[in-house]
Amino acid sequence: MERHSTEVLTSGLAFPEGPRWRDDLLWFSDMHGREVRTVDVQGWDSVVVQLQDRPSGLGWLPSGLLLVVSMDDRRVLAWDGVSLEEHADLSDVAPGRCNDMLVDSQGNAYVGNFGFDLFAGGEPKSTVLALVGPDGAVSIAAEDLLFPNGMVLFPDRSTLVVGETFGARLTAFDVGEGGGLSGRRVWAALEDGHVPDGICPDADGAVWVASPTTGVALRVLEGGEVTDIVEVSEGRAPYACMLGGPDGRTLFCCTSSTMFPEEAATQRGGAIEAVEVPVPHDGLP
Repeated sequence: MERHSTEVLTSGLAFPEGPRWRDDLLWFSDMHGREVRTVDVQGWDSVVVQLQDRPSGLGWLPSGLLLVVSMDDRRVLAWDGVSLEEHADLSDVAPGRCNDMLVDSQGNAYVGNFGFDLFAGGEPKSTVLALVGPDGAVSIAAEDLLFPNGMVLFPDRSTLVVGETFGARLTAFDVGEGGGLSGRRVWAALEDGHVPDGICPDADGAVWVASPTTGVALRVLEGGEVTDIVEVSEGRAPYACMLGGPDGRTLFCCTSSTMFPEEAATQRGGAIEAVEVPVPHDGLP
């Protein structure tokens, strides 16, 4: 097993989440800072848009319109560079705060939700994965998931993998026409206390997993073998990861000293950390 260590690219954030690589920039939500931001490989960061609510998952429609998950009011918003408008209302299907999102090349958006009040110490409950069509129509793509979180689509776009945080597993589905899901199966069960938060795919069909409970990011093969471990800076845990950079071999990790909203907003212990890894990005996000 290979071990790697990160370097801090930018810090002073509240709680970075939902990283995506696009147009030579890492885009991410500073969830408890209520901003969408970008940072380049030199560490120059900037604010894209400020929100009234907490932002989480990010993605783009084929038109180039940025979609942003608005967590507490359970909506997906669209940002055109000037204003935020509602793209979809998930409050009828999502019982908990909405979190991560994956948008495919046709504009279908898969959106997870907590299923229970995590920040208040609630008991975990199974919940649904929502599917938002390009026109904003909302349906349920899958049920009985334990905190559906990060998601990936492999390069052939036929398999969606969802990280079930409180199930400590990566769950796969076959993707049908219109984004419908079927053929549910366990892609990898995580061991040794690891749980999946944000995830991303590489060109060899592996999945990088941010595991906040163990304070590392790990590269997982189908079946559960771990080939690489990335250690982040002391005092922080990784909550999401994304491959990007000029050659797709930079693993960016969103880290924070705490996940709780008030503490995160006060401590500003969040950072984007980075490390070079051998296999480049492929697939979505």
